[in-house]
Amino acid sequence: MHSAAVTAEGDRIRWVELPGRDPARVYVHGLGATSPAYFTATAVHPLLAGHRSLLVDLLGHGHSDRPTSFAYTLEDHADALAAALRTARVTAAEVVAHSMGGSVAVVLAARHPELVSRLVLVDANLDPLPRLPGAPGSSGIAAYSEEEFVAGGGWREVRDRAGAHWWSTMRLAGLEALHRSASHLVDGTEPTMRELLLALPVPRTFLFPEADAPFPGTDGLTAAGVSVIPVPDCGHNIMLDNPEAFARAVAEALNRADEGD
Repeated sequence: MHSAAVTAEGDRIRWVELPGRDPARVYVHGLGATSPAYFTATAVHPLLAGHRSLLVDLLGHGHSDRPTSFAYTLEDHADALAAALRTARVTAAEVVAHSMGGSVAVVLAARHPELVSRLVLVDANLDPLPRLPGAPGSSGIAAYSEEEFVAGGGWREVRDRAGAHWWSTMRLAGLEALHRSASHLVDGTEPTMRELLLALPVPRTFLFPEADAPFPGTDGLTAAGVSVIPVPDCGHNIMLDNPEAFARAVAEALNRADEGD
């Protein structure tokens, strides 16, 4: 376990690091998750093993600190991640990022381009979302006010909707962190994450569940050079639902990027 102070108050991001060759690979989890639980099997898969790999927990999640003074915007998450990567002496990383983590990774690449050499986004949020009471995921969490969620017991309702699997990692997140992260995720960025992604100059791949095809906006992504790849036999948590197909898709994405260099 490694760590780095990423705020003026000394709050620390932590990550599990696997030794190996450069370029480093950085794995970033989604809302209410933790990278070691979601990405260890991927990082050590025979098709992907051998690179220096950082399985990072975003601030407020997993093993990282959970400050209540942090705003948890996508930009704040990206800047905190950038500070951790600089402490780890990572540059030009291959970033593999899921869901909200994919949104953070897009912002990271836009704001700190020297840190990212290529992106593999895993069913990432690219557009703003509505706040929908009772909905799963960020839309349902953001439908509460922060007070309703933290002090009014809204988190208990979310826990019951999330189920045992997601709650097993969500329970590690700070309540303020979870609510603020969800709220800023559904609000999105300006320009939107999709617009930022379209403009990035690095090789980019977007993986999504084949059952959700066609992915909205595929034509625009493809026209901008983003490879949009469906993965079979999986839901939103592609790396957990179909780990073999996921590892192959990530390896092919990174190899495709190498061939294009």
